[in-house]
Amino acid sequence: MTTGFDFSTDTARLDRALVHRWLSEASYWARGRERRVQDAAIDGSRNYGVYAADGRQVAYARVVTDGATFAWVCDVFVDPAARGHGIGKTLLAGVVADLEPLGLRRMALATADAHGLYEQFGFEVLATPERWMVRGAN
Repeated sequence: MTTGFDFSTDTARLDRALVHRWLSEASYWARGRERRVQDAAIDGSRNYGVYAADGRQVAYARVVTDGATFAWVCDVFVDPAARGHGIGKTLLAGVVADLEPLGLRRMALATADAHGLYEQFGFEVLATPERWMVRGAN
């Protein structure tokens, strides 16, 4: 992990406008997401941020969970200008550490391009993907 950056679970610290801009304009999975939808997603989830020494937010992730058996890690995003400094690792380490005390049986996520990062935190490709289904894949 990198130093000089602060991981936080405090939703009040989130720069909601920035998170919305990142996800709705720069992500491949949430392009075009409306601000009201993003705010509702934040309000209904566990949220995580990484912040530079000057307080500027440089990364975001959220988790949808029942708090007992399952969690879906989603909307993981690192500011393109801050990539390559271990911020993604700082973010994921914080998320995993926050969820571990819950004793969840399973954490899941979907990614098109960051398999190596997630594998460092114990995530694996599905052994039996044919058991999983999705509705509304687009």
